[in-house]
Amino acid sequence: MKLLEGKTAIITGASRGIGRGIAEVFAKYGANVAFTYSSSAEAAKILEDELTALGVKAKGYQSNAADFNEAQKLVDDVVETFGTVDVLINNAGITKDNLLMRISEEDFDHVINVNLKSVFNMTKAVQRIMLKNRAGSIINMSSVVGVKGNAGQTNYAASKAGVIGFTKSVALELGSRNIRCNAIAPGFIETEMTAKLNEEVVQGWRENIPLKRGGTPEDVANACVFLASDMSAYVTGQVMNVDGGMLT
Repeated sequence: MKLLEGKTAIITGASRGIGRGIAEVFAKYGANVAFTYSSSAEAAKILEDELTALGVKAKGYQSNAADFNEAQKLVDDVVETFGTVDVLINNAGITKDNLLMRISEEDFDHVINVNLKSVFNMTKAVQRIMLKNRAGSIINMSSVVGVKGNAGQTNYAASKAGVIGFTKSVALELGSRNIRCNAIAPGFIETEMTAKLNEEVVQGWRENIPLKRGGTPEDVANACVFLASDMSAYVTGQVMNVDGGMLT
């Protein structure tokens, strides 16, 4: 079933990890995919070819969503190529973890800019298209850390909590125009980054999760499909925890 057939989605930070997983699943469900990447042109081209092979239109753009003007230009370029934007997934994010006493101002600001300001930049850029269409779904990637906090991640937690507040406010502002805005709060998701961690430590994390496993990018992507599709037509302003029961 092609739940997203005919829809065009922008996915930020999609050359690897969760973003890549979302792009792949969206293409399988029939969505045309415009995605951004920061530096790896080779990985972006590989993904572009994989998505196109699934029978959809796909294109990668090297763009920094944390830069206001670049975000505006990106959306203009996507509309020129794809015709419109139906779904925005603000996925781009970074971590610069440290204890508060050791964290630098530069690392705090960098995480806030990439994780939070980028969400403002991209949402503002697509807003005019969605208002014109009187339809749209905006999905913002938060985190369980944004819901409950985490020692050593004050910058990351603040950015992801900010995403939740922003999401709820946008839902209230744009709901009357049939534009929905929701957030997803992933828990421990296993990607190529977590594969580099100590296996015993990772197994300990798994044991503390009610479902006894880490999540996959596909687990997050499936939640995005629901929120992007017409199946969630009456869902807005919500935070969906995709965490295997971690916060239960």
